Amino acid sequence: MPNPNAIVSTVIRVPIPAGRSAAEALRETRDLLVELEGDRRVRLDPGDSRSIGFSQILEGLSKLNRPVYLEINPATNAVTKLLIPYIARVVGIRPLEQGVLGVELDQSHARHVLLESNSDFAQLERQLRESLRTRAPIILTENDSHEIIHIRDYGETAPEEAPLPFPRPGLGPRTPWPWRWFASIWWWCWWPWWWWFRCISATKAQQVFDNMYATSCVPLTVLPPCIPFLYPDDGCWGRAHEMCRLMINMGLSPSKVWIQGSLHVGTRNNPNCNVYWGWHVAPTLCVRGPIWFQTQSMVIDPSLFTTPVSKPGWKGVQGDPNATLTDSAASIFYLWGNVTDPTYSQTNQVLATYRLQLQNRAVQHGSPPYANCP
Repeated sequence: MPNPNAIVSTVIRVPIPAGRSAAEALRETRDLLVELEGDRRVRLDPGDSRSIGFSQILEGLSKLNRPVYLEINPATNAVTKLLIPYIARVVGIRPLEQGVLGVELDQSHARHVLLESNSDFAQLERQLRESLRTRAPIILTENDSHEIIHIRDYGETAPEEAPLPFPRPGLGPRTPWPWRWFASIWWWCWWPWWWWFRCISATKAQQVFDNMYATSCVPLTVLPPCIPFLYPDDGCWGRAHEMCRLMINMGLSPSKVWIQGSLHVGTRNNPNCNVYWGWHVAPTLCVRGPIWFQTQSMVIDPSLFTTPVSKPGWKGVQGDPNATLTDSAASIFYLWGNVTDPTYSQTNQVLATYRLQLQNRAVQHGSPPYANCP
């Protein structure tokens, strides 16, 4: 039976005076009422140290027009837990181990699981398989270990539009003979120099990495335009696209590398000390080596490292030696379908969502890194 003290609402209104924030209103009043769908109202208890953080997260979700999962103390009608659901389609279900179903969601690289030990397992599995069959979006809530605990229909299904194919790079118009022959000679003479000077030095690569890491969010405030590197669980494609934007603005020419597999990474930025992914992505830069004309593609991934690393080094920490790597242009926002985001509107949505996930984790579990992790 679903938790009777749980609410999933697609409507969030925090009535506060104009020009004030919910946090300010909460500090000045005995409590703050939050309006949800169905004319339901719940309280934020000023005696709960988490309530100011909850109020900020609720404001953020309201601005993003995203749903919220709340658990309520039935005696006081006060919020005791807040989770941020996914609005997603199920694209895959498979057994992972005895008693555990792995669930793949579109545009999420985290591993989501449904446990047979969950008292609502049968109902939740039916809902997942129905979404897989119909491609209808659902509102899916999971705990901080990515164990699915609640599902409800999203309601009105938006029409599904196939993304436009990303054009293959062309060679341009053919140069008439004999100029094509002379152009070939010129190219073969000059391309090593062009490639060498196009790449950056190792010192410059570290400076770029440091600049990217400097944009990392402070967990309890997550002020835009920070990048939520400290929430490694999900959202890597948004982080990678934003880093590419910053690098391009620095006059650099980044690319991206994508990895697919049964990925498992130890991290101090998750209370469980590890994350599981089905895929991951990060920007790459061409870096000059110590020998003339020696170059290497180096990965810039502050969610995993403190320095640029080689592709084999990046792959090696992700727990699957059979994982596959795929290179792409920096313009590819989402590899499957060659989806682009030239205006960065989708990027901003992803970053805003996972900033709130980071803040919510920090409010309820403390700020990373977590001392219990090795």
